[in-house]
Amino acid sequence: MKANRLSILALGALTAALTLGTLAYPVTGLSDEGARQGDFVRGAKAWANNCTRCHNVRDPKELRDDQWLTTMYHMRVRGGLTGQDTRDILTFLQKSN
Repeated sequence: MKANRLSILALGALTAALTLGTLAYPVTGLSDEGARQGDFVRGAKAWANNCTRCHNVRDPKELRDDQWLTTMYHMRVRGGLTGQDTRDILTFLQKSN
């Protein structure tokens, strides 16, 4: 029983690390051949099309850049966003800030 609980916790931690890692890597400005940075215009469209389905429109200035990053970690999973959509929306929110 205890081993099962530890396995589940380890799997959850690994999943979280992989999810956060794939989002944060391109956002940091480090470049890789296959990694794409966020795009402001695509981000504005994705924000309007995705985020407003469940939320009232918020002013991007309501949160600091680091707060938008944390929010996007959470909403990528909750909203079923692709990594590129997430990077695009984050770019839009941070540059509008």
